Amino acid sequence: MEHHLSGEGLAGLAQEWVALQSHHEQYEQSALLIKLAGVVLAAAGWVMVVNVWGLAMLLAILWLQEGIYRTSQSRLGERLLKVEQLLKGDSSNSAEAFQLHSEWLAGRAGLTGLLAEYAGSAVRPTVAFPHVVLIVLALAAGVMR
Repeated sequence: MEHHLSGEGLAGLAQEWVALQSHHEQYEQSALLIKLAGVVLAAAGWVMVVNVWGLAMLLAILWLQEGIYRTSQSRLGERLLKVEQLLKGDSSNSAEAFQLHSEWLAGRAGLTGLLAEYAGSAVRPTVAFPHVVLIVLALAAGVMR
């Protein structure tokens, strides 16, 4: 069953796509800033010879924060893909534009599911690097002192 959107529906989806894509890229930039903050924090900690356990905990917090950011970015990415399918006409779904939060709320898995989603994002290699390396180096520096 082929689905055809009206001109108004297409315009709404196109507007949503532009907004979502812009925000998706902003999340990418924010995640890179979190990584950079971790590198700067680790370097400052080594130079100032701070408590390595405290430094490792701060680096872990930054890692988890990036996991939360990446989870939010992932939600935008999922909606972007759905909007692109609708714009191409590859879907029989009659979803309307501007339904990001309604769709997320409908599929929300509760607190445990949300925490699992955050953890899943945090352990992805592109998120875990350089956080894990910095934590290991901080703890190794503490052992060598």
